[in-house]
Amino acid sequence: MALLPSKSLVFTVRRQEAELVVPCEPTPHECKPLSDVDDQEGHRFHVRGFHFHQSNLSMKGQDPAKVIKEALAKALVFYYPFAGRLREGPNRKLIVDCTGEGVLFIEADADVSLVDFGDELYPPFPCAEELLYDVPGSNGLLNSPLLLIQVTRLKCGGFIFAHRFNHTMADGTGLSQFMTAIGEIARGALVPSTPPVWERHLLSARDSPLITYQHEEYSHNTSGPENGTIIPTDNLVCCSFLFRQSHISSLRRFVPHNLRCSTFDILSACLWRCRTKALELDPNEDVRLICIVNARFKFKPPLPLGYYGNALGFPMASSSVGKLTQNPLAYALKLVKQAKTKVTEEYMKSTMDLLVTRGRPNVKLVGSYIVSDLTRAKFKEVDFGWGEAVFMGPETCWELISFYIPSKNKKGEDEIIVPVCLPASTMKSFVKELEDMMKDEPTVHADI
Repeated sequence: MALLPSKSLVFTVRRQEAELVVPCEPTPHECKPLSDVDDQEGHRFHVRGFHFHQSNLSMKGQDPAKVIKEALAKALVFYYPFAGRLREGPNRKLIVDCTGEGVLFIEADADVSLVDFGDELYPPFPCAEELLYDVPGSNGLLNSPLLLIQVTRLKCGGFIFAHRFNHTMADGTGLSQFMTAIGEIARGALVPSTPPVWERHLLSARDSPLITYQHEEYSHNTSGPENGTIIPTDNLVCCSFLFRQSHISSLRRFVPHNLRCSTFDILSACLWRCRTKALELDPNEDVRLICIVNARFKFKPPLPLGYYGNALGFPMASSSVGKLTQNPLAYALKLVKQAKTKVTEEYMKSTMDLLVTRGRPNVKLVGSYIVSDLTRAKFKEVDFGWGEAVFMGPETCWELISFYIPSKNKKGEDEIIVPVCLPASTMKSFVKELEDMMKDEPTVHADI
């Protein structure tokens, strides 16, 4: 495990005025309801992400902002709901009004080169608010642009593609599909290789709702705050941790021979346990790990290829602090594996029925730690003509969620970057807990 050092890079970004990019051909003006998975409370926010692209001699003389903007206008013909605006109907139902008003686009220049960001690219990024500018008045949930893109040209000929999108419209798989379409069109395709599929009714509640699971992952307390310790949000520290294959192999020392587990399983169990120990909570308090699971292939038949809406399940593992921290890692590992197996077609249907009948609640946040695996998403394969991104992932760290971001070292070996956000004193304890787990592996130290 390597704790990646914080960066203090300072540079200037010169932005042009934001403009609206509309579909380059007429598109239907219609109202399209989102699914009951899409519009749950936990999706009603904007997600921000960065993609770093190197210069490419074959694209010399080409302007990435111009190329991407033109491709975006063409891609929006196929993905025209992104050019619309959200409205809210009865019972908090969200509907896309396909007005064709367009998405926000900003082009910019920065007096910095890709190499200045260092050998490893990871969040939090310096000057992030300049590389993805929040246009005033544009970040509301309703009646606002559903997507903002900023392309910042770098001195070296590379560029940063930054995006902010409304999570109710798509999950990571859906967004990467849309961005792949932009890339394909930028490279000369006339149509996307994967035609987009709306079909949001496939993930809507049954006519006669029937909740068949307990769904402890969702908040049922509508009369007051949830019980549990709330992590203080002052003096938070964001750090990224690098896990090499050797680190994952080291963790497998704690896995019983008869227990098969994935990298996601063992990394999630390790982080959950170490984080809980570092927080020093009451041993009798309950804590939760919420896994974000792509449920596209849990249905029979699977959701159509090209479906770009949210298709996520949020299964939860739960334990008392005492049992989680005092038992071997295998205890947490079994809980993670059991949680993932909950996600079936019936589980998803039960989830939709719960969301509709209980006012589209959020997942439980107090006492929870959320993990999301981006290593199988195809963001990094998006190619606007300059090749695949050398980094793709969130622009910063969040208090309650960690993303598993794919990376490669100079030898081409797969690695995983995990951003973590904790109070400063807790972060020091968290690092120590991880070091103890990895004591047979060298650890890179940095001041916190």
